[in-house]
Amino acid sequence: MDAALGARPFRVTTRFEPGHAADDAALVRRSRGGDESAFTELYRRYAKIIHGVLLARVPAVDVDDLVQDVFFTAWKGLDGLRDPAAFGGWLSTIARHRATDLHRRAVDATGLPAHLEAAGDVSAPAEAHAVLDIVRSLPEAYRETLVLRLVEGMTGPEIAERTGLTPASVRVNLHRGMKMLREKLHR
Repeated sequence: MDAALGARPFRVTTRFEPGHAADDAALVRRSRGGDESAFTELYRRYAKIIHGVLLARVPAVDVDDLVQDVFFTAWKGLDGLRDPAAFGGWLSTIARHRATDLHRRAVDATGLPAHLEAAGDVSAPAEAHAVLDIVRSLPEAYRETLVLRLVEGMTGPEIAERTGLTPASVRVNLHRGMKMLREKLHR
């Protein structure tokens, strides 16, 4: 864009809905006080998004265990959270760190010998994994929003509410991410 027109470079802005953050803060405080149902509600609110954040970064086989690990880590560290209203961002950061930790521990895998491979048609799951691998190769902003939309089935407004991105940023990320995904799929 033309600098003379006063255009600024694109950057992602984040925001949290005041009511959502206040509800999170109340749930965190109740959880700190020993109310297990409050932490269960936090889990319900964020499990899908944490699943998507992890699925965008690690093999699908590891995601469910990592989701549990992220919430267990959060539960143990809840007293260390300075701003209870920032629970969602804090939890997403834990998830990203767990994904990075998994990659550090990863070992090289080898395929099964032909005589041990599954019988029958496994092409659909294999294709889905291949597409997911392509999605994982995209820039982070697109990767997360695409997984949350295409895999987790979240709407644009839900993604915005849960991630703190503006609805406009989510729309841009989905649009650009889908364009990049289509280009890579057609190669």
